[in-house]
Amino acid sequence: MNYVIVDIETTGGSPKSSKITEIALYKHDGEKIVDEFITLINPEILIPEFIIRLTGITNSMVENQPRFFEVAKKIIEFTQDCIFVAHNVGFDYGIIRQEFKSLGYDFRLPHLCTVRAARIVFPGLPSYSLGKLARNLNIIIEGRHRAGGDALATAHLFTMLIKQDKKQLSSFIQEEINPKILHPNLDIDTLDNLPSKTGIYKFFNENNQLIYIGKSKHIKQRVDQHLRNSKTKKGIQMRGEIMRIEFEITGSELIALFKESQLIKKHKPIFNQQLKKSKYPFGIYDYIDDLGYLRLYIDNTSKKQAIPLSSFSNKKEAIASLTYWCEEYQLCQKLCDLYTTKNACFHYTIKKCLGACINEENVDIYNDRVNSLVNKLTFEHDHFYVIDKGRQKTEKSIIYINKGRIIGFGYAPFHFNHLPPTKWERFIERITEDRDAKQILLAYLRKGNELKITHL
Repeated sequence: MNYVIVDIETTGGSPKSSKITEIALYKHDGEKIVDEFITLINPEILIPEFIIRLTGITNSMVENQPRFFEVAKKIIEFTQDCIFVAHNVGFDYGIIRQEFKSLGYDFRLPHLCTVRAARIVFPGLPSYSLGKLARNLNIIIEGRHRAGGDALATAHLFTMLIKQDKKQLSSFIQEEINPKILHPNLDIDTLDNLPSKTGIYKFFNENNQLIYIGKSKHIKQRVDQHLRNSKTKKGIQMRGEIMRIEFEITGSELIALFKESQLIKKHKPIFNQQLKKSKYPFGIYDYIDDLGYLRLYIDNTSKKQAIPLSSFSNKKEAIASLTYWCEEYQLCQKLCDLYTTKNACFHYTIKKCLGACINEENVDIYNDRVNSLVNKLTFEHDHFYVIDKGRQKTEKSIIYINKGRIIGFGYAPFHFNHLPPTKWERFIERITEDRDAKQILLAYLRKGNELKITHL
């Protein structure tokens, strides 16, 4: 098996508008470098000043160099029957494909990302950028931010990866999707335009019917997984019906979860049957018993009209969380439905329970501790904003909660926090809160996701 290790320098900008200024190709036979091809390329547009400062490649340097179409045949011949390898392969592979596409040629090769591979083969390193990874692995880069130097360093990294774990490395090879397994009218080129960002995506069939809605932190990768799905009958059937794909970037995973839930309820896509059911089928509920003690228990959310204090994707997770909180707040196992007995709970015998199980502890004192947990889980009396990532670097997403209700969400300019929080509501698009939205928020906050919360 042959590999071609690739690096390019470009004029910057988006993959669609960016042009190649230099390309380096190193052919690798699985043990060592066996051939190379390096050339500057005339991009036929001016190179921006900040790119010149970064790469050192000036407009005068490329003025008399070959244009891409003049080296295209050489690149095709050099890479034939090879695995395309690059550090952050999506960038290099995508731009080279775009250059070929402008010539009317569909350039496709199996490809492998050394960033992804290095994270698995060499876990625990502080950074996987090429420069820092090279320093950690004692790889010398001669000519940083030049195609030849970076490609050669990537080739040395690839040699180390393949020596360390050749069998595992082969699992990182991403084969191109076979168009024959897709709907004949699905424009496969639209897949190149899918973003590697957080948001929702929608699949439509040939009748323009919305058949599936999903969310992902990496839309392009998730859609790619759907189109490769050959494990389930349902997945294969859906793959064959997808004729059009739409997406919406949300930036925030939490907003993507809200939108996915709302759209599924509204449109009821035929392949979202599983998601029509609650993603969080188990919840913790409370009630006051005959003696006045506030008790907690786990139940199936489908049996209840009330919104749970906290919700979970499975019963094991619910039991583990309630057990943890039981110890944290010194609650009674029996009164939390974790220990079935007519007498004292086990924790009472080892002096971790203060005796609520046998009516020894004062009801009000015990209930105060339970209420502390309930307030933590439900934010019923809280008035706050959740600040999260925006759709682009110049903005933030904000979610507004008032007295435990999700009022809505929206996007604000990056500098919005200079305004007093009482003015932030102008950025909010109101939504009709439902049971699932609150469960989504409770579960998301409970998982300790890195969100900034501003209380009012």
